[in-house]
Amino acid sequence: MKWTIKESTYIVKDRWISLRADECLMPDGRIIAPFYVYEYPDWINVVPVTDSNEIILIRQYRHGIQDVILELPSGVVDPDETDPSVTAQRELLEETGYDSATIIPLSTLYPNPDKQTNAVHAFLALHAVCKQEQTLDESEQIEVVKVPMNEIHTLLKHNRIPQAMHVAALFHALTYLGQ
Repeated sequence: MKWTIKESTYIVKDRWISLRADECLMPDGRIIAPFYVYEYPDWINVVPVTDSNEIILIRQYRHGIQDVILELPSGVVDPDETDPSVTAQRELLEETGYDSATIIPLSTLYPNPDKQTNAVHAFLALHAVCKQEQTLDESEQIEVVKVPMNEIHTLLKHNRIPQAMHVAALFHALTYLGQ
């Protein structure tokens, strides 16, 4: 069932995204061209939980949908980071000021395996404590929001956390925690 790539041509290639057009040979001899593939770096999502049973969420503007939404701390795995758990700890500290000595891998999922190459790694950060001020990137404006664990199901039920991969991470975290 696997396709053979006969030729690839990059349409866009930079540090954030690469878009290539593949010419693919299917096992039955048919050619599919162009078949567009987005090459994104891997991402991480973190579900930070405090000892007071609060989940640390963030609120920020997302230009793709032109709205301010509630979501998890998250970010791109940098090229020099070979362990996504290191990225999870770094992004948690940068975006929220919170730190955790207990980072637990929850899942590795693919946001769109038909057209994208990247994985999204979800982590649970237990015993999260505020250690410093946020250290945000120039394009980030992030508000930290503490939500009692028993309110997360209501937020999910009413679509208050609309980022699909964050919903999946919360599902895995709540399952892990027996919630």
